[in-house]
Amino acid sequence: MNIVSARMLRAFIAPALAAALLATGTAAHAQNAMPTGVRGTVTSLTGDLLKVHTRDGKDVDVKLPKDTPIRGVTIADVNDIKADSYVGTAAIPQPDGTLKALEVHVFPPSMRGAGEGFRPWDLGSNSTMTNGTVGSLVVSNGRTITVKYKDGEKKIVIPQDVPIVSLQPGDRSLLVPGAKVVLFAHKEADGTLAANFISAGVHGVTPPM
Repeated sequence: MNIVSARMLRAFIAPALAAALLATGTAAHAQNAMPTGVRGTVTSLTGDLLKVHTRDGKDVDVKLPKDTPIRGVTIADVNDIKADSYVGTAAIPQPDGTLKALEVHVFPPSMRGAGEGFRPWDLGSNSTMTNGTVGSLVVSNGRTITVKYKDGEKKIVIPQDVPIVSLQPGDRSLLVPGAKVVLFAHKEADGTLAANFISAGVHGVTPPM
């Protein structure tokens, strides 16, 4: 290959390689970015496109991949939280190091292990989500539970007025107009939202998480 041909080849390859790297980086960024929480009411589901009217008055389109996990949400109470139950709870920190629950959701045995761990959440300043196994439960003295997960445990106080719900495996039949949903989605390379998972209220229940 002569010098001119080599220069022409490099001139062609460099922009193409840069474009490929940019596309790869953009896709990776979209995949790794913090998911977007969408809370509101279903207005329609057409094919794989879900339309939601959010609690703050916006209309949002969310793509629904074929394998999107969908969970039904039903009303429960503190008696559904037992030692060895697998639960999730959004909470905020208290001065004594415990967490105060904003809501508690009880998973069925088939969903044990879903989202296990402790991480930030988006229900207000400093809110967190803890998913794990109930190690101890005190109901008579302020409703306090210890939730254990792989890397630690948290002591969580459940106020009397905090909503408690049960989760169950669901499907798209729950996504009817008027259904209340909480979903988390990621942005794809073209800027559209695609659902990671959806919690949908059954019989008018509003998912509290």
